[in-house]
Amino acid sequence: MKDKNQDYSLGKFILMSLFVVLLFPAVIVLLSGNLAWTEGWILSIWFDVMMLSNMIYMYKKNPSLISERLNAHGSHNQKKWDKYLLVSLFILAAFWFVAMPLDVQILGLSPHFPLLIKVIGCLLLLPALYLLIAATIANPYLSTVVRIQSDRQQKVVSTGVYNIVRHPQYLGIILVILGGPLLLESIMSIIIGMCITSILIIRIYGEEKMLIEELDGYIEYMQKVKYRLLPCIW
Repeated sequence: MKDKNQDYSLGKFILMSLFVVLLFPAVIVLLSGNLAWTEGWILSIWFDVMMLSNMIYMYKKNPSLISERLNAHGSHNQKKWDKYLLVSLFILAAFWFVAMPLDVQILGLSPHFPLLIKVIGCLLLLPALYLLIAATIANPYLSTVVRIQSDRQQKVVSTGVYNIVRHPQYLGIILVILGGPLLLESIMSIIIGMCITSILIIRIYGEEKMLIEELDGYIEYMQKVKYRLLPCIW
């Protein structure tokens, strides 16, 4: 296989990394107008650590996954229904980010949360960070779209966090989209996060239907790892 690092020079990778580093503080903290917003900085730094950790790992160990994530949108074998779900997720995610600084720091729509609730939100970010990084390490086919990657010789992944639940990345996403607003005290983003969670659950059903029908060994994997998202529950 061609070394995809040839497509991503160190300079280009550094520029991408700088963009990521600046993006989250700009959207969460600068948009709020309060540079002393501690909770906003915590969530911004969390996103920077998660994104940069995944990017550095992919660049060093699995550069073809960078190409997959950047180029898979609109792929010829992306499931048609997933295109609509993905657009919905992107739109809701944008609202989720913007709603927190607007809700909490500018409009003041949400009441102050008890300290315990904010601590719970912060604690949810820890397993979310682990799951999102560990899923990228364990699964070399962790695309952003629902498709069978026959061009990359996709196989069933059952190691690491995929030995706990079948969709650890989705679990990590749900933990952060609910934990982040709890930490920042945004009821508006909690509601948006619940909408995102509902779409992700719908996406899991569609994705598993595809994997059962088109990926060899997935039925056996389902028999080994029985839970989709929450151990001992579902």
